[in-house]
Amino acid sequence: MKNDTAAPLTERRAVAWIGKGVRIEGKVISAEDLVIDGQVEGSIEVSDHNLSIGASGAIRADLFARRIVISGSVTGSVKALERVDLQATGSVTGDITAPRFVMADGAAIAGRVDAGASRGNAVR
Repeated sequence: MKNDTAAPLTERRAVAWIGKGVRIEGKVISAEDLVIDGQVEGSIEVSDHNLSIGASGAIRADLFARRIVISGSVTGSVKALERVDLQATGSVTGDITAPRFVMADGAAIAGRVDAGASRGNAVR
């Protein structure tokens, strides 16, 4: 007789997600790619992974990740090891530091952009 409940079920997600109805105050640290559609106040560190701020994301935090895509609003410093992609619906109030920076028509930024540095120079 086979007992399927004896083996623990493991959930495999490609990306962690903070939903629209979630509000977090404090430090968010993720060891996997992270998508945020909710509100975060504090800091977000995704180290060597990707961070996406959805169109409904409202962030008041400093961001640090390998690659960052912003479709919502961010207030705080944005630092990426590889690239920051500011989508048409995205806005940043704060400084952006990354070796590559792409800004779509319609996006808004109020701050300084430091782009074009090598990967080693785009650190915290």
